[in-house]
Amino acid sequence: MRHILLLGGTTEASALAAALAARGERVTFSYAGRTEHPRDQPVPTRIGGFGGVEGLADFLTREGVTHLVDATHPFAARISANAIAAAERAGVALLALVRPRWEAGPGDRWAPVADTRGAVAALGPTPMRVFLALGRQTIGDFASAPHHDYLLRFVDAAPVLGLPRHHLLVDRGPFTPEGEIALLRAHRVQVIVAKNAGGSGARAKLDAARALDLPVVMIDRPFIPPRPEAASVAHVLDWLDHGVVRGV
Repeated sequence: MRHILLLGGTTEASALAAALAARGERVTFSYAGRTEHPRDQPVPTRIGGFGGVEGLADFLTREGVTHLVDATHPFAARISANAIAAAERAGVALLALVRPRWEAGPGDRWAPVADTRGAVAALGPTPMRVFLALGRQTIGDFASAPHHDYLLRFVDAAPVLGLPRHHLLVDRGPFTPEGEIALLRAHRVQVIVAKNAGGSGARAKLDAARALDLPVVMIDRPFIPPRPEAASVAHVLDWLDHGVVRGV
């Protein structure tokens, strides 16, 4: 029987876990351990890192993993690169479940930047009311711009260092455009900083920005080495059954 290691943490990973559980597949779901209360999954779950490429390769071999599916966040570049190297080392089939990028449409005011440092520069020297829709892992660079008023939203409560002018909300999506519009108005937000994560679960803030004619500083995805990719749960299931990704 094949054994699938699913690197998760995204909505798509949870949907894939449910589909695999319904088929009776042997699956291990792996969380990185960055949130205190991760979502329950219908398959056995592990939490925490593997210890780099070598540790992940050892896990794949020791646990008899036959298929590795990387359904982590598009900005989890390190674990994705480790997965590529470990799968090759262990001789395990690898597929990444990747959300399509968001694309700007009519009415959007997006300023694309390469990374968080570029986002800091794009905000400029004039104090602004900024919604940092980034999560807690990547806000450190904004300590170099303490003159802005920041609205933060984390899944878990956490100390915020280096941002003397901030307001922290603890909440978990999915969010609605109507709710995001109310939030942005209540905090008098002037600009949003977001990562181009793709998917539907986090898009509401962008729809709200368009409705309110707010600018969005959009951080592009980091480089990840070439790998086989799928765009949907159905494509992953097809790959498991036939060894190829069809219909992408």
